Amino acid sequence: MTAFTRRSGSDRPARMSLLAAAAVATLALAGCGSSDPLGGGSSASGSAGGESGSAAGGEGGAGDSIVVGSQQYYSNEIISELYAQALEAEGYSVDRQYQIGQREVYLPEVESGAIDVMPEYSGNLLQYYDKSATATTPEEVHAALTEVLPEGLRVLEAAEATDQDSYNVTQEFAEEHSLTSLADLQNVDEPLKVAANAEFETRPYGPEGLKETYGVEASVVPVEDSGRSVTVKALVDGDVQLADIYSADPSIESEGLVTLEDPENLILPQNVTPLVSDAIDEEAAAVINEVNAELTAEELIGLNRQSVEEQASSGDLAEEWLAEHDLV
Repeated sequence: MTAFTRRSGSDRPARMSLLAAAAVATLALAGCGSSDPLGGGSSASGSAGGESGSAAGGEGGAGDSIVVGSQQYYSNEIISELYAQALEAEGYSVDRQYQIGQREVYLPEVESGAIDVMPEYSGNLLQYYDKSATATTPEEVHAALTEVLPEGLRVLEAAEATDQDSYNVTQEFAEEHSLTSLADLQNVDEPLKVAANAEFETRPYGPEGLKETYGVEASVVPVEDSGRSVTVKALVDGDVQLADIYSADPSIESEGLVTLEDPENLILPQNVTPLVSDAIDEEAAAVINEVNAELTAEELIGLNRQSVEEQASSGDLAEEWLAEHDLV
């Protein structure tokens, strides 16, 4: 296990120079993770770029740097950058490994020790390790996670912010069929198609779960942009009747979409939860927990909106947000 050490006060980077420490690689988001996700840092932040560091190498990442990863999703990268800059402000060296794919790609890397910190979403992480999980509340989900994670991994404190999968319809479709919840879809007399990433097909809350829980049949139309503009367009244009969109995505409000209620808890709470390796000591964990303590659902939506509407990078967004909350 790598021991991470803080630099002395005179060696700590000034907040305004944090971004210069990272090599910038702005890429357009396209498809799933690369076949060699840790072969080199890559980054995309919605329609704006972010920061990424050099390649991770072996146990504990790059030397004595804390390796912070992110999913191939702009909102997750923003959260990663919040953690990264907060750690750097406390004197830790950070190696950024962003946009490295979906859970099936990056979790083996976390388990191997190549990634030390990964922002996760509690319910989905629980169901990855325990498909038969019965927890339903945020507290139950968090407690259950502590029992199922592989040796060497643990979760830190969950944020109030959530960013969970949700079934959405247009306002027009909701009014036409009197829809407010997933249960109401039983009354729709036309085939239902859901725009979502391909892996949605096998998720516990995908078509199989929808049928088992609500008696509703639906098929997946693969759209590989994690519920963003192409998915939203497919829904608004009427190519599909439903769309899986993350709940903190600003398009739900801007497009006037209706998120269907889930009274049977088909989709578990997805609170933002840091997944870390044993290499993260209590001091570093405390830094990350301070960030999560300030991250609300409204503020995450606001950060996402700035990324999408203002083309702001994850680095700039994190720098401003951390300063506003006196965390750097």
